[in-house]
Amino acid sequence: MREKTIDYALRATWMAVAKMYNEEAGKKGSTMATGFALLSIDPESGTPSTSLGPKMGMEATSLSRTLKTMEEKGLIFRKKNPQDGRGVLIYLTPFGIEMRNFSKEVVFTFDNMVRKHVPQEKLDIFLEVFQTINDLISSKKIYSKQESIKP
Repeated sequence: MREKTIDYALRATWMAVAKMYNEEAGKKGSTMATGFALLSIDPESGTPSTSLGPKMGMEATSLSRTLKTMEEKGLIFRKKNPQDGRGVLIYLTPFGIEMRNFSKEVVFTFDNMVRKHVPQEKLDIFLEVFQTINDLISSKKIYSKQESIKP
């Protein structure tokens, strides 16, 4: 079954990518989640904390822990949102910008290596398939009674 299901290929590949990113991030005392958060924060104008969770696909509790750790490490600071007194904007510190650049380099290195070894036509098909999977999931078509097909 391992070789036959799309789910297995997705999970196994993502687990390998996550492990690789965590190993690289660990060299600088960081994690993949922190790197992803750093890349999701606008380095110039900050980012509302409420938009980070959806942007990153993280639950609020996980995001809160990640942001707390990032603040403790001196990567970010929080300020009240002048547009919305109830909201908070997350900003990068100089160290946060440095680590953001490191995270960006890690992602680009991976991306460039894959592009070097996979022809553009295949990457285009790969991305199209992933977009179709995301569309099926977001439109709730996979487990609806009309479209659900059993093997």
